[in-house]
Amino acid sequence: MSSGFSGGGGGPDFFTSSGGRSVMSMNNPQGPYRPPLAGILPDSSSQIVHRRPDLMGKRSLAEFQLQQQQGLGLYLRNVKQRTFQQASPISPLSPVDFSASITPEISSISSSSMAMSARYGVPILQQLRPQNGNINCILPATNANNSNFSGVSYPNLVQKREAGQESEKKMMNRLLELEKELLDDNEHEEGDAVSVVTNSEWSETIQNLITPNHKPISPSPTSPSSSCSSSSASSPITCPKQSLMEVASAISEGNTKLGAEILTRLNQVSNSRGTSEQRLTAYMSSALRARVNPAEFPPPVAELYTKEHIVSTQMLYERSPCFKLGFMAANLAILEAIPERKLHVVDFDIGQGGQYVHLLHALASGKTDKPAFMKVTTFADNGGEERLKVVGEGLKALASKVGVCFSFNVMRSKVSDLSVELLGVESDEALAVNLAFRLYKLPDESVTTENLRDELLRRVKGLSPRVVTVVEQQLNGNTAPLVTRVAEACGYYGALFDSLDATVPKDNSDWVRIEEGLGRKMGNSVACEGRDRVERCEVFGKWRARMGMAGFHPRTLSQNVADSLRAKLNSGTRGNPGFTVNEETGGICFGWKGRNLTVASAWR
Repeated sequence: MSSGFSGGGGGPDFFTSSGGRSVMSMNNPQGPYRPPLAGILPDSSSQIVHRRPDLMGKRSLAEFQLQQQQGLGLYLRNVKQRTFQQASPISPLSPVDFSASITPEISSISSSSMAMSARYGVPILQQLRPQNGNINCILPATNANNSNFSGVSYPNLVQKREAGQESEKKMMNRLLELEKELLDDNEHEEGDAVSVVTNSEWSETIQNLITPNHKPISPSPTSPSSSCSSSSASSPITCPKQSLMEVASAISEGNTKLGAEILTRLNQVSNSRGTSEQRLTAYMSSALRARVNPAEFPPPVAELYTKEHIVSTQMLYERSPCFKLGFMAANLAILEAIPERKLHVVDFDIGQGGQYVHLLHALASGKTDKPAFMKVTTFADNGGEERLKVVGEGLKALASKVGVCFSFNVMRSKVSDLSVELLGVESDEALAVNLAFRLYKLPDESVTTENLRDELLRRVKGLSPRVVTVVEQQLNGNTAPLVTRVAEACGYYGALFDSLDATVPKDNSDWVRIEEGLGRKMGNSVACEGRDRVERCEVFGKWRARMGMAGFHPRTLSQNVADSLRAKLNSGTRGNPGFTVNEETGGICFGWKGRNLTVASAWR
């Protein structure tokens, strides 16, 4: 709780623990004594240095007037004189100076009505009633009608107690005993002035003091704490990415209500047809909304296997230089590792077959009289045989046109059945395995004990291929927690959207379909868990470690491959400086303005 005091942990300590409790006035130091209600009543004149026993019981009016002349301000109440059978166990009430610790806000409230004293507390009774009363004893009084103190309560004036004070139970008993002694006054003499303090008011004050879990004063609407809390819930969005991170944090902490509130405000700054930042905000907000309320906004799972998504993904591969150059790097790695003219490529996710258009042209351009031969074997899943047959027919037509002998096979087999005999690899064929954008879709050990990702790598290793090519997105989205995945997705897809703005005209219909496909990928990565989360990308360092554990060794690509890719990039993007090609240990990275988006590597 914010105490309102300056300093690290609140106001100055009024209690010390050496030899019991002692109270020291910050302006007028006093010797130690043991008052049970120390810290409750303010000293209105700072003139009382020692407690005065003669103030107990009745005094004459002349004695009181003499004390008034000496500057003593007293809290008064008319009560009947009582004779005590034994000394009271309660020490007389002792005033304490709070002027050194009250916050400036409270000071400004009471300064106008407390002209005679610089200290803070309840106003003295003599300012509110005639002086010619029957004065019998001292009793604290509270002016309940004083509006200047309507927002101030005793619990907020006593902020800190030392560890060595008496237990709260003992203190409660002593306070209740004091209340009984002071308030056991039911028979007032006729004509006595009515006290301004009622039994219920005084009891409530005592109870508020001794209750440990009292409520603090509500912060002012203009206080810094209230401003900060309200700004996170209702202030305008100035940094959409930061707000998206706040939503992810709220969801991770189980506060979906706060996450939904921020998402509502994010709608005001998102636009799927606006700037790259607005588009990113729109798609990421949709993903987080599906995470907060999957019943009303189902996350994309089955949509990732639809024809529309496959087509939009192929458009991305063809339009984005980072993806297109990744496929080209895999093709160049295959041609560099296999100089023979008879090639057998195994591809577990051929898509629309766009990668092999480039490979066929490269084989046809070989400086030899012997015609090249290429066989492609791919695998069908989810009833995609018909689609793959159409892809094969298109590749055959292109191969015939460029003068390459071509064979296309579609198989339906489990990974556990994979073998050289099953694939029909002939003795004079050089085998290559292409894993471009395939491994990230397979669940690993964090999802299932089957670990299909490592299982596939082990089976591929058993085929003894001449080369294995891997192309993946540079994105940490597999085992990372939600907040990290959202941060990674914002950085990755934000850079990808910017790069698409530089290559795809906004009036092109492909632009919308590509980004809608990216939105489905974002939604699945953020909103889904377990087997439903298909998007499980890794950074290149993790792929390198996994390939090494499967028994593969890096096959370094030559400088000619890197130079060829840079030349292709410059010609395709008209020298746009935003795109980059960087060589990394065991791979080549393609990115946008310092952010790597895809990485291609070769293994043996």
